[in-house]
Parts: sequence; C-alpha cells; structure tokens
Amino acid sequence: MWLFENKEVDSDIIDDYIGFVYCITNNVTGKKYIGKKLFKSTRRTKVKGQTRRKKTVKESDWKEYWGSNKVLQEDVNTLGEDNFERIILKLCKTKGECNYWEAKYQMQYEVLESDDWYNEWIMVKVHRSHINKE
Repeated sequence: MWLFENKEVDSDIIDDYIGFVYCITNNVTGKKYIGKKLFKSTRRTKVKGQTRRKKTVKESDWKEYWGSNKVLQEDVNTLGEDNFERIILKLCKTKGECNYWEAKYQMQYEVLESDDWYNEWIMVKVHRSHINKE
C-alpha cells in the first residue's frame, strides 16, 4: 500500500499524473530509500514484421514496487512487507519533473552521506524546462 498525504493511493490517481517520488522506510531499522516510479510503462512493438512500430502503454507495476535497490529488496523479502512504509512525497506530471524532485529530495536529505539510507548513487539529467512552474 502506498500513502500520500496520509491516505491510501489507488489507480484513480494515474489519470492526472505520470509518476511519483517516494520514500520507503524500514520500520525495524529506520533505514530509508528515496526513488521515483512511473505509473505507466511504454513499450514499442513491431507491427506485422514491418519497421513501423506501435507504442503500447500499460499500467506499470507501481502497486507492488519496492525500489530498485537490491539491499532494500532483500530486506523486504527477509523482514516482510508489513515492516516497511511506502510514502509518496511528490506526484509529478512529467518524467523530467520526476527526475528533478527525486534528485532534489536525495540531495536535501543527504542520502549518500549517511548509512541511514539505502541509496547508493544519484543520477539525474534535468533541464530548466522540465520543472513544472506552478
């Protein structure tokens, strides 16, 4: 279960947003992870063996997603999902906005400077136009 503003998130939210930035907390050790996830995945498939390609869009595995960090995934498998909390920090309308906010939160919380975080690296490429100016 994902929470946003203390409420459980369901598929209805997908229509307005492309993805989100999240924090997963290990309630046993207190260790955390900040990442991003898209609500939909896009695949290109060949159409009848031709070079034309058809774009297929479907809902991603965001409901069952536990981050890309292997140590975090091992802890979830060992300790059980009930010992973790998944919080959505920011809902985003573009991929660029997701990239920006993930990096901003990771820098703000200094995730690489402490063993209190599962994060091991930060990778981002963002342009000023990616940021939603609300």
